[in-house]
Amino acid sequence: MNDPLGPAGQGPRRAPTPSRIPAPLWLGAAVLAGIAIPAQGRINGALGLRLGDGLAAALTSFGTGLVVLVALTALVPSLRASARGILPAVREGRIPWWYLGAGLLGALFVLGQAATVGVLGIAVFTIAAVTGQTVSGLLVDRVGFAQGRVRRITGMRAIATVLTLVSVAYAVTPKLGTGIDPLLLAVLVLLPFAGGFGQSFQSAMNGASGTAYGNPLTATLVNFVSGTSGLALVWGVKAVVAGPARPLPGDFPADWWYYLGGPLGIVFIAAATVLVRHLGVLLTGLGMIAGQLLGSLALDVVVPAPGSVVALPTVIGTVATLGAMVLATLPWNRRLLRAR
Repeated sequence: MNDPLGPAGQGPRRAPTPSRIPAPLWLGAAVLAGIAIPAQGRINGALGLRLGDGLAAALTSFGTGLVVLVALTALVPSLRASARGILPAVREGRIPWWYLGAGLLGALFVLGQAATVGVLGIAVFTIAAVTGQTVSGLLVDRVGFAQGRVRRITGMRAIATVLTLVSVAYAVTPKLGTGIDPLLLAVLVLLPFAGGFGQSFQSAMNGASGTAYGNPLTATLVNFVSGTSGLALVWGVKAVVAGPARPLPGDFPADWWYYLGGPLGIVFIAAATVLVRHLGVLLTGLGMIAGQLLGSLALDVVVPAPGSVVALPTVIGTVATLGAMVLATLPWNRRLLRAR
């Protein structure tokens, strides 16, 4: 079978190594990892509002994450050894060179958080990002992108995907009273939609890269290097075109929690790198979507932001999303069902 990546020189398709850990446990890990996403969104959105510059907030988030990963790599011998295998993995064709740029997709997602969450709110951002992520998850699994196993779009997977989208939309309906002009709203949601759409491709590339490097944290490090570089380049172009402007160093807040966005990004990127090799991109995405809803619900209850609403649709939508995950992961056997 031909590799959908292209020429054979890009390396043979590698099937994920079978795992003895049951799928529900992997799915539970995806839910836990997904909880980090709304927390990161709330932090990056708040930093973007505080600085008055979403690009600066996104660059700060990626930069802090990169500092943490570089420190870990310097201190842990196994990570140093894995990092030395990055260039050989590319030279030997175990991964295509352009996988090194997977972090640019993550940078787009974080930029969407920092630039739009403060305006749209976490609810509308979640709808746009989840829609893009779910659609691309189906596509990535169907073609076996990034050396992954081809996973058929079964009727139950399609039903679970539609149920997830409907559940997310219903869960956030109490929060949609933004008062934003509809045309401006449509333009603004394109950024989180594009960020969510790119997440599935990023996770698939990271899964293949983590296998080639021998450590998921090394794939995460490469993500943060390329993402930070891309954002820094855009920042430089902006400075040249628009001239030096705020934020200045003195504008950055002293509160430590504004700088947790990067470390939280490490959590869900590294987790997705591992999970896609066991669950596939779609199920990993559904699990993390459930985590996003649970995390958003918890944040609105424990540390509510202005305008936060915890209503019955929010709870029902969250439970329905968890039900969609169960439907998608059960071992549905059509012959056995027909026999019964």
